[in-house]
Amino acid sequence: MKQEIRERFNDAILREAQARYGIVGQMEALDGFESFIYTFERDGERYILRLGHSQRRSEALIRGEVDWINYLAENGTSVAWAVPSPQGNLVEPIADGHGDFFLATAFVFAPGGRGPWPMGHDAAFCRNYGRLLGKMHRLASTYQPRDPGAKRPFWNDPANNIQLAHILPPADAAILAKSDALIAHFATLPTDPTCFGLIHQDAHGGNFHVDENGTITLFDFDDCAYMWYANDVAMVLCYGSMGWEDGQAFVNTFLPPFLAGYREEWEINGRWLAEIPSFMKLREIDLYAIINRDFTPEQIAQDGWLNRFMTGRREKLLQDVPFLDVDFTGF
Repeated sequence: MKQEIRERFNDAILREAQARYGIVGQMEALDGFESFIYTFERDGERYILRLGHSQRRSEALIRGEVDWINYLAENGTSVAWAVPSPQGNLVEPIADGHGDFFLATAFVFAPGGRGPWPMGHDAAFCRNYGRLLGKMHRLASTYQPRDPGAKRPFWNDPANNIQLAHILPPADAAILAKSDALIAHFATLPTDPTCFGLIHQDAHGGNFHVDENGTITLFDFDDCAYMWYANDVAMVLCYGSMGWEDGQAFVNTFLPPFLAGYREEWEINGRWLAEIPSFMKLREIDLYAIINRDFTPEQIAQDGWLNRFMTGRREKLLQDVPFLDVDFTGF
């Protein structure tokens, strides 16, 4: 989160958000990477209150996000759907005093808790995970926003792009060039509904809960955008592999049941599995840039996950070391 946005947030804005949603009693603050996140209870049910900022996502983009989430929920997908305020609004804009807005949105709290980690050892979980993404992509192939003015961005839209040229320092010009080459490659790929549509973009283990029955409920659609379905699969593999020492062993264990579940709902073939390393590499570059932007070297050193990811990362990017050195086309 940009420091400027952190500095604009205050108790008055939070109290106004509580009033808009009729929240009484205490709220619990949760960790949020790009938004302020809280839990609250109402009528015995637990909910999430999210406050993002209009500098990052416009009100129209947030309305597009919740339309997509609620469409998925209405069609039987296990997602944490958006709930309206007492005024009937799915998004409540709150002026920040500087000409911009904090945008408040509420969601049901996903039942259960974090899934198995490291992931891959529970074949039934892997299959359910794949089935969930396959169903989401099947629904994406025919989805039309109810409000055309609240459509989510395409993958190469500035609203979806972290603008690496403004983040990476001149010393990382070679890394920026690698990102540009990936983007140029993606621009040559087909975009018909069999392979391209509205996707989550961040469906890793930190963005879903699993209940006692094994049901996976996906949340945090903040990054959803029109992109290739294979990118969602790539992100699952990218983050899931971080719990394993041996990337090939992870893929061999996790991917067969995951794809078996996925293919119950939607098809993915070797043509698109071959693109997974490229999608992973773009995320690897983006994470490298965002972490360097948002964290000091001291903070990176003190955080286990950040430290593991960033150790030697620049050299790996410069030397074109694959994030996972695996041939995915045979799965």
